Amino acid sequence: MEIKAVETSYARWAPVYDRTFGALTDIGRRNAVDFINKRQGHVLEVGVGTGLSLPHYAPEVRVTGVDFSAEMLAKAQQKVKRLNLESRINLERMDARALTFADATFDTVAAMHVLSVVPEPEKVMSEIARVLKPGGKVVITNHFARTTGVMAGVEKVAAPLANLIGWHSDFRIETVLQEPSLHPADQRRLPPLGLMTFLVLQKNAGMS
Repeated sequence: MEIKAVETSYARWAPVYDRTFGALTDIGRRNAVDFINKRQGHVLEVGVGTGLSLPHYAPEVRVTGVDFSAEMLAKAQQKVKRLNLESRINLERMDARALTFADATFDTVAAMHVLSVVPEPEKVMSEIARVLKPGGKVVITNHFARTTGVMAGVEKVAAPLANLIGWHSDFRIETVLQEPSLHPADQRRLPPLGLMTFLVLQKNAGMS
């Protein structure tokens, strides 16, 4: 998807996101946050959206959330203010392909249901690896395309609608496994029906 298409799509979805896509992706989001809470430290959430995950982070976790959609970010900021989370949660508008943070800033990077949305996901993964500390982990929840079965056919049919629906139904897991400094540490399908995948990548300890 082009960045303008992302911006337009999520401006349209922002008012109803929590009750639609947000509800459908809740189990992946909660799995990711539960994993991160056990690690603590400083977390970067790429594609924080309307901030659905923010109330679930443990008090010991410091979170920086970024998103390109001003409309989605405004919803997230409302949640932060309403729940008095300003002391440990910071939100910034940012293009994930060009993060403004220094190298090796974060203990953990979360990318929940965002990699099949952003333009140039390979570049996003490169930036995620850059700002992650050596030995740190990337926690991903996302739908990845199937290669066989009925669902594989459905995903191919839906693929041309990416700009309209806001995500790529035919997004392949190999796209996020190309970054040389990151290697898989955990992977499992999530209910219902295994539509979403929980994936953890770890940065090589010797990488800066």
